[in-house]
Amino acid sequence: MNSDEERQAIRQELEQMRASGARRQDLSLHACKRLFFDLGIRPSMATVRELTQTGSASDIPKDIDSFWERIRGASKVRVGAGLIPKALEDRAGELLGELFQAAMTHARSTLDEDRATMQHQVEAAEQKTREAEIRLDASEEAIERAEIRADAAWNRIRELETELAAANSHGSAHQEGLQAMVRRLEAETEALRKRLDIEQATNAGLRDRIDALHADMRQSTEHYAQQIKDAVAEAERRVKPMLVELDSLRSMAATYQSGVRDASRKEFDFIQQIASSKARGDRLDAQVREQSDEIDALSKEVAALRAQEGIDPAIAGLLGALAGAGRLTPDEVRAIGTLADTQVALPLHCPKCGDGEPELSQVDHRFELQCPECEHSSGLGDSRLQAVAQFLSGRPVSASATN
Repeated sequence: MNSDEERQAIRQELEQMRASGARRQDLSLHACKRLFFDLGIRPSMATVRELTQTGSASDIPKDIDSFWERIRGASKVRVGAGLIPKALEDRAGELLGELFQAAMTHARSTLDEDRATMQHQVEAAEQKTREAEIRLDASEEAIERAEIRADAAWNRIRELETELAAANSHGSAHQEGLQAMVRRLEAETEALRKRLDIEQATNAGLRDRIDALHADMRQSTEHYAQQIKDAVAEAERRVKPMLVELDSLRSMAATYQSGVRDASRKEFDFIQQIASSKARGDRLDAQVREQSDEIDALSKEVAALRAQEGIDPAIAGLLGALAGAGRLTPDEVRAIGTLADTQVALPLHCPKCGDGEPELSQVDHRFELQCPECEHSSGLGDSRLQAVAQFLSGRPVSASATN
């Protein structure tokens, strides 16, 4: 029995004492006695309170002290007959009591060891018993199987003995049966040989039939191959014009793609020309804006010259018209000089190409009229009138004339 089981037994004893009307002190003393003597535990307030479930913190220590007083009183042994002094009598009793307690403790520990040893031996014996029972069951099963096999063997022996006796009695009849069986087997063998000959003949006929079928198959294959070849030739004959037409269509498609590329290239060139013309127009506008101040200055200068020379604008216009019509000789144009330049109008179109708009430039007080499209030029002249007359007549100004 382990410690928990001992404690449970103590609680049951205390419950029985409480049911029989025992007092609290008796319950505490009984718990102390069982703890000290049976479990070898020194009684304390917690352990006693746990077992009895009664008593206060001041009452239980008093009960424990009363238990120890009783132990000390019981442990005192009187040594009588006046052999030792009275002063040593009590001490000797206490020593004998302690010796008794030590003997009890040693006996209890020895009992526990013997109990544990016996428990181990009992468990070992039980284990051996279980193993022996298992071996016994196995042996009994083996014996039963052996008996069954022995019975079967005896039955087989009896059957064999019976068959042997029957064989001995019917040996002659069995021999005759064997001879009849041999004759029957020989007849069956002969029948099988005849059947084999028939089968071989049948196989020969089938082989000839197979060879004939092979020959027919070869002829059919050649015939079908020729038909396939003819069909292929006919298909090639019909497909050839289609291939020619396909090549023509491919050529047309290539020509169309080439035309598309040329059109795209021309469109790109046209766009480039437009961009170039726009850039040139932008440059001309810039030149116009840059020369606006010069034009104003020249206008002022022309007005001043008109005031100084006093030429009639009508006469100047008439001279310009005559020079533009080519009715003035070069010498007359040089003689007039710059007197009529203020009234000379520039031609709107080039007389050579008919598209360009002539441009007048002045370099070192000399004038030149030039077409930007065909580059037709009047050459350098001493006056605006001379440049216009020479540009319209188509004859450049000679070097001797300009000098």
